[in-house]
Amino acid sequence: MSRITLSGYDHTQVLGPAADLTHMAFRAARSIALAVSVIGLWAVPSTAGATADQPATAARVLEQGVLYSMNALRREHGLVPLRLSSGLGAAARQHSSEMAIRGYFSHSSVNGSSFGRRVARFYPMAHRRFWSVGENLLWSSPDVDAAKALDMWLNSPEHRKNMLTARWREIGLSAVHVPSAPGTFGGREVTIVTADFGVRR
Repeated sequence: MSRITLSGYDHTQVLGPAADLTHMAFRAARSIALAVSVIGLWAVPSTAGATADQPATAARVLEQGVLYSMNALRREHGLVPLRLSSGLGAAARQHSSEMAIRGYFSHSSVNGSSFGRRVARFYPMAHRRFWSVGENLLWSSPDVDAAKALDMWLNSPEHRKNMLTARWREIGLSAVHVPSAPGTFGGREVTIVTADFGVRR
């Protein structure tokens, strides 16, 4: 058996009619507390994850599988498939790596920075009038494959809603595999997946 924990969050910023950057309206796109709902699930371990010999290659295969499966799901629901964003990808990579190294699991950064502020460093609003981002997280010990990751998110209302949000146009994905992760992970062998969703217009 492998322990799997999930977390989901969504944040939107909109410029007012006067387009005054100092008066951005912040609103939660849904009522998920910043403390983040965490759901504990149990699943059969998968053999498709990273090994000691090829962790980076296996992680890329996992990321590609999640993207393919998520876009197939969105097409089934009449939604636009997501394209990879280098900015969201950088945000996801930084966050997965930080969680693995520092031994915590949260949408906030280890220094307490909010999810929105963290993602905006890599995926800024810039001159646009609308910016919205969402995030799904999961960690599994020891491993997870793309089908299981998608299935777990689908079985959680918050994560399902994030994946099937019509406004998303871009995504960044990061999977990291750590043989012995500290802190929250209790020294376990873990795979951590971050999916950052976004739209700017």
